[in-house]
Amino acid sequence: MGKLQYVTTERIDKTGATYRLLIGQRSNGKTFAALQKALEDFAKTGRPFAYIRRWDVDIRGAKGEGVLRGHVNKGVISSLTKGEYDGIVYRSRAWYFCKTDGDGKTKITAPEPCGYAFAINEQEHEKSLSYPVHTIIFDEFLARDGYLVDEFVLYMNLLSTLIREREDPVIYMLGNTINKYCPYFREMGLTGVRDMVPGDLKVYKYGDSRLSVAIQFTDALSRHGKPSDFYFAFDNPKLKMITTGEWELSIYPHCPDKLKPQDVVFSYFILFENDLLQADIINIDGRKYTFIHQKTTPLKYPDNDLIYCPEYSTKPNWRRKINVAGSDVERKIWNYFVLDKVVYQDNTVGEVVRNYLQFCGVNLK
Repeated sequence: MGKLQYVTTERIDKTGATYRLLIGQRSNGKTFAALQKALEDFAKTGRPFAYIRRWDVDIRGAKGEGVLRGHVNKGVISSLTKGEYDGIVYRSRAWYFCKTDGDGKTKITAPEPCGYAFAINEQEHEKSLSYPVHTIIFDEFLARDGYLVDEFVLYMNLLSTLIREREDPVIYMLGNTINKYCPYFREMGLTGVRDMVPGDLKVYKYGDSRLSVAIQFTDALSRHGKPSDFYFAFDNPKLKMITTGEWELSIYPHCPDKLKPQDVVFSYFILFENDLLQADIINIDGRKYTFIHQKTTPLKYPDNDLIYCPEYSTKPNWRRKINVAGSDVERKIWNYFVLDKVVYQDNTVGEVVRNYLQFCGVNLK
């Protein structure tokens, strides 16, 4: 077993990008590294950091207190302050350096916070406040169970509150490879993320503006894996994210039949992100289901075929949400999903549909 190499921010910091996205396998040090950078900056300049999560429950009480526990345990605080402080106190959504006695009890607490905690779902409450933060860390920005409505806009609003009129804050966004169909990738124009592999780093520019975004697909901890990987050696593609950092995929039902053209009684289409899917309603001796697969050729009849797409369109044959039925045909189509009579070409197609359904506000189990 090779030596474990945990992530640092050194490589992505060299890009000088405004937004620095670190994605990769779970527990490879992304959060520790970004917080380490933030703590070093505070120790040198006195500028606190901002730590962001999607939900307020993730920064309450013991969860918030535990964010910097690893840095305390590894002696980071003591090292950065030359022994003046050796611990962390968390109160009122803020972290403070502190000095502890031999029993670990706080004796002295620093007068100013080293960092503040924020939740996107509570960003409305922060608009009237001001925080002099420099390093901004959005942890676990990739989600598998869905995002807040208009989350990207809410996130931008929170950043606007934190940044105000300053030009120097640096933003880290950290995520495990659990969902490649992330709205942040679309909103930020990160078109090549799905094709990235561990070790890749890409920088995106935006016209003549000073804005730049760097995204690094962090390397695996070890070329030979982690010592604990054998615990997750089951034949389940979801577990690849834990052991190798590959994108997580669920297992979806595949087509049980060898289909003939006459088995297809109706076709409709789903256009989501950059994926065009064809969904065929199959009828074989009275067995009816929907088979969804990649469509590798352009739409022949975009003005006539029934097409589901999140983008707004005034065309009468285009629909945004598959669960909002306006005709008998659409109700029958949606009923296949309700009754779990949908099969897929492969797990990747199933993942596209799952994310499209989340856009529709549906989380079918």
